[in-house]
Amino acid sequence: MKKVYICSRFFYKGRVLTSLKYYSIMPKMKTNSSAKKRFKVTGSGKIKRRHAFKSHILTKKSKKRKRRLTKATIVDKTEVRRIKLMLNI
Repeated sequence: MKKVYICSRFFYKGRVLTSLKYYSIMPKMKTNSSAKKRFKVTGSGKIKRRHAFKSHILTKKSKKRKRRLTKATIVDKTEVRRIKLMLNI
């Protein structure tokens, strides 16, 4: 834990009073690097992702299937909580 010292001065009945306090600050949570590269948050707060299976071995896949896999989609509600934890949202 990190300690932060705060010096405050205030006036009381014409006198300057100072107080020195320190607060413990917990470390910040780090965002998961792989998650921030793979997911984006939309304006309405939903999480957007890309489809898998579109990087190689494309000859056996139909045009329709490849076209469908190109488009982004919304993450399923069962996974949203876990991804939000990784992204610190």
